[in-house]
Amino acid sequence: MMRLQSRAGERGAAAIEFALILPILVILVFGVIEFGRVFNAQISITNAAREGARYMAIHNIAADARTAAANAAPSLTPALSVGSVDVSPAPCVLGSPVTVTVHYTVDFITGYFGANIPLTGKGVMQCGG
Repeated sequence: MMRLQSRAGERGAAAIEFALILPILVILVFGVIEFGRVFNAQISITNAAREGARYMAIHNIAADARTAAANAAPSLTPALSVGSVDVSPAPCVLGSPVTVTVHYTVDFITGYFGANIPLTGKGVMQCGG
């Protein structure tokens, strides 16, 4: 009889331990999800900046380089706008570097880690080659 009473008490203890650990596990899972989303966005905007710099270095048209950078990140939601892409120097001088900087803000789904986080991607290439 003594063994049956100890098992019932252990079941209650396990439920209480699970209730204490569950919030930590939920925050950990959502943290991994949010980190993955931010990391994916960072990779996307860095590749977009690199694509914009490549286009500017070859074609030397700043407006088209901004459009190429914005189109190079189709997986971002909301989409990358042309206004968030900076090209400098605007007229690309042969042999000098051109820098394309992309600014993007990622909104968090859960709000546990703040409302959003600003990200920046930069691509640099030599003009004319």
